[in-house]
Formats: sequence, C-alpha cells, structure tokens
Amino acid sequence: TKMQFFLGTHKPNWLWKDHIPIQLFPLFVSHMTLRKIKRLYPARGPWALDSGGFTQISKHGTWTFSPWEYVCAVRRYMANIGQMQFAAIMDWMCEPAMLIKTGKTIRQHQELTLENYLTLTDLAPEVPWLPTLQGYSLADYFEHKRMYERAGVNLAGAAHVGIGSVCRRQSTKEIGLVLQALHGAGLRNIHGFGVKTSGLKLTHRYLKTSDSMAWSYNARKHPALPEHAKRHKNCANCWEWALQYKYNINKKLRNME
Repeated sequence: TKMQFFLGTHKPNWLWKDHIPIQLFPLFVSHMTLRKIKRLYPARGPWALDSGGFTQISKHGTWTFSPWEYVCAVRRYMANIGQMQFAAIMDWMCEPAMLIKTGKTIRQHQELTLENYLTLTDLAPEVPWLPTLQGYSLADYFEHKRMYERAGVNLAGAAHVGIGSVCRRQSTKEIGLVLQALHGAGLRNIHGFGVKTSGLKLTHRYLKTSDSMAWSYNARKHPALPEHAKRHKNCANCWEWALQYKYNINKKLRNME
C-alpha cells in the first residue's frame, strides 16, 4: 500500500482556508500552535495532531501541561475542526540530548510514554490516540513493544503506531533496519515522525504514514517565489511552496516503488 504523507505546518488556519487545497496534502499540525487559536473552524480535509513533544522535552525537560489539559484541547479540536486522523500522545524522546535534558534513562522515558498512552486512552477512549514506540537501538524499540503488549495493548491492531526518536537520524541505515524489523514483526501501521525525502528512500516501504516540516526549512534557505518577492523574503509559510514540495515527494515516492 502507498504511504500517506502529512505536511507539517506552522499555520493551523490552513486547515479551513477556502483557497488552500488541503485535500491535496493532509496536514500535520502541532498542539503548540493550535492551542493559541481562539476560534476554530471545520477542516476542509484530513489532518493529524502533533503533541509538540519535541519542543516540550528539548526546551523544558518535561511536559508543561497535564494529560487532562491535553485531552480537553483534543476534544475541542475534534468537535470544532473534525477530520482528525490521529493525535500524538505526550511521549518522551530518547535521543542522547533529550536524556541529558531530563536526567532520565531510556527505560524511564519508555515507561513515561507508555503510562501517558494508558492515561490518555483511559481519560478519552473516543480519541484516535497514536501509541508511540520510543528507544534508540533496535533492542530498545522491541523492548518497548513488549512493554505495551504486557500492558494489554495490541499494537499490530492499532490504526497507526508512531516510531519516535528517528527524525534526526532517519536517513541512516540503522533506522531503516529498525523500521524493517518492526514491519517484519507485524507492525504494518507505522507512522514515521519528521521523515524527510532522504529518509523516505530507506524507509517508505515500511511506513503507513509519515510527516515532515522540511519544506519550510528548505524554503527559508531560498529566495521567495517570483510572484511573492514583493511580499516576503522567503516562502517558509507559503502553501504554494508546500504544495510544490508535496508534489515532488509524491513523484519521488512513485519512482521509489
């Protein structure tokens, strides 16, 4: 089956803007930006919610809002925006820099991630939560998978399963092997966080969905599109540039198949 790609954006209002063809690129929107918007409108296409975990852990070394506060926000999004495919949990990344920031071990981050998934599903079973595997080595991810299973969570039966701590090393063979092994162990529903084109070459066949904000960073390094030159220096927040990037991703994915 073909991998579905979610386009990350800083602009949550793209979800409901009439002139933006969101049907052509499902969006990946962070709770960190969406929570600032007072008035929400129905989405014009499918999207998924990011919890803002990378920002929370890298900046604060912990979560600055409670699971209940997050649940209330997600319910508000579902009621007012709709069409949400899944909501990322409040997971704990396991990159070395994150462990230094929190002063905790990989095992503790895995326990906290699982505990959060169980808490959120208990508080709001109607929400399509994204169970997420955390770790750093292949053995770590498999151990976390066993921890979920011991808690009675059937990951193979979930609509999507997130694989965390990969975005900074996604184009490495190591991550390709991790995803290949998890796919081989029955996870055909994997979501890859922050997987850029270079990473997709190695991983697309093992992913059901992925997301990336790479288009925005890419646009920041280039001059604005000619028709936008009078408006701004670059197109880091332009849906036209984003759509171009999405078309290129789709083209590359077709060539990889």
